[in-house]
Amino acid sequence: MEASADGSRGRWALRFLCPKRSLLSPPSASPLRWLIGAPRVLPPFTIAAALRPLHADGAAPDLPREADEIRGLLPRGFDIVGALLVGGEGSDADAGRALELARSLRERLLGAAASHGMVGVRMDAASGEIRFVASESGGTGAVEGVEIVWEDEPGMLLWEKGCLLRCELPLKLPLYVPADEISGIEERFSSLLESTFAKLSDPHVLYLVEGPIASNESRHSIILHGNDLSFDSHLPGNSKTKECTTSSVSCSEFFPEKRYSLSLTRENADAIEITVLSNQSVGSLKPGTAPVVDYFPAPASLRVINLKLDILCYSPIDLPVPVAVSELVIPGLADQTSVMKKIIASEITQQAQLCPYHFIPLGLHIPVTTIYDTRYGEIEEKQSELRKELHIRLGLPLDRPLLRISNALTFGGMGKRVKSMSRNGSSLLRDVHREIPSSGVSGGIMSLIDGSYEYYHYLHDGIDDNGWGCAYRSLQTIFSWYKLQQYSSIDVPSHREIQQVLVEIGDKDPSFIGSREWIGAIELSFVLDKLLGVSCKIINVRSGDELPEKCRELARHFETQGTPVMIGGGVLAYTLLGVDYNDASGDCAFLILDPHYTGTDDLKKIVNGGWCGWKKSVDSKGRSFFLKDKFYNLLLPQRPNMV
Repeated sequence: MEASADGSRGRWALRFLCPKRSLLSPPSASPLRWLIGAPRVLPPFTIAAALRPLHADGAAPDLPREADEIRGLLPRGFDIVGALLVGGEGSDADAGRALELARSLRERLLGAAASHGMVGVRMDAASGEIRFVASESGGTGAVEGVEIVWEDEPGMLLWEKGCLLRCELPLKLPLYVPADEISGIEERFSSLLESTFAKLSDPHVLYLVEGPIASNESRHSIILHGNDLSFDSHLPGNSKTKECTTSSVSCSEFFPEKRYSLSLTRENADAIEITVLSNQSVGSLKPGTAPVVDYFPAPASLRVINLKLDILCYSPIDLPVPVAVSELVIPGLADQTSVMKKIIASEITQQAQLCPYHFIPLGLHIPVTTIYDTRYGEIEEKQSELRKELHIRLGLPLDRPLLRISNALTFGGMGKRVKSMSRNGSSLLRDVHREIPSSGVSGGIMSLIDGSYEYYHYLHDGIDDNGWGCAYRSLQTIFSWYKLQQYSSIDVPSHREIQQVLVEIGDKDPSFIGSREWIGAIELSFVLDKLLGVSCKIINVRSGDELPEKCRELARHFETQGTPVMIGGGVLAYTLLGVDYNDASGDCAFLILDPHYTGTDDLKKIVNGGWCGWKKSVDSKGRSFFLKDKFYNLLLPQRPNMV
């Protein structure tokens, strides 16, 4: 959606790339939100994301702690552009107070007042009404804004004009510590880091700059020298010159394909890769200088500090690469080092194993970076608490593991996978219902599965279970949902492993293992509880005719839990992926994934053959999909309350 600012001086439009509900929900203990933009790339007063303060007493945040944590979370290129206060007395002073808080945080974050425009916003918690004040670039005054725009395609605005740069830099830093100066470790460590980063602009440092692998397998690359870097010889937005030198090459030349068609999913992203190299053929000592040696008359110990830096930056697509490296990449490396230094210095003798990971979690349009101590497992309490704090800051739900390591972005143009692999190497289709046409329910509201799953059906993995394995296959599909949503790293169990679980818990006799006996909803609940710790709700109906009466309850399940449902009746089992329900007329349809399919994983064949599709209890020709003379059990697995 396009919108222009008012023509009069000092009256502007406020653009939001994030939805209004993300500013209010989930509820927060603090009414304050930090507003994030990208002044180099996006129009003035454009809000790409909102962060919640973690260290605040009401609307009074602990600015030093907030700045330290946000410095490690936000890639360089994204910046504080304002603040928002929810609720209040309705006075314009709320917006002014928000603006002052934003200015203060931004100055603490980057050590200088903002050179871009800033906004202060007040939002009424009950009505959602927004009023704001804005100040011009570098200004201290503020005037009231006149227009608010909620962008329809935020991804288009972000990624047509901007791109990602990534730099990985492993460091091994020797730290000599005199035995009688343990208290001075942090100071020596800081000095070591400062001297290390001062060398990044030396002539003997090289930067290999490589673009993503294009569709024709080509990859554009250049080499920069330390003396190619400049902090003031180029201005953001300069177009590339005709003469192609390293100083004039812009980021756009590394993306020969149309920007918005490049891969940027929640699994995979395209980025310009920056690799720091050392050219030992160029002397690192200036003429007339001599090496400096530290002498410790007292005994000293050597500690080798291992740092694995991995940063992202968000750059204008037309920014010259040397400027991007100088003004985004190198400061970004320094930011991440500063964050790591505080963690390492607090437990210098423990050798924390810090590793950065990048995410674009569901609900955000911009990437964020987290630093995890890999000494701890993901289920360890310290890691769980850290993820919970990050979920709160980013406004993410507290029952979805969105920031686990397995959800981190990968880089390299691999694209989003349509198929995954089973344990024996055969392919598995994912999310086959996405190709299904509408259900035909007039005025209905669709409630669907939330997340990805794999389609398990008869004859997969070389097992001939035709005629007896449909419930096993439904269980495998449900199990895959928990794995793909990162609730578990356990492999999807085979038929035999399912049977072994039921024997181990005493539900079946040992002779059950290796048999072709059916299982139902009760057995599925036992297996999910044993292997995943998942609880299940079971709905019983006396006849297939009664299933439409459960549509309202099923719709609520998909809206609140989002897990696949197993329907078992007579000798048949199906997987339910959603319902389309008209509450007024009672008309409804069921989105069925049929495990009885025996063909190859041909998506077109599966969809056209009705193996995944909308089914009505009674179709237009009077045929019943669910049997009138059979009772049905519906297994509704619950979503774990965990991050």
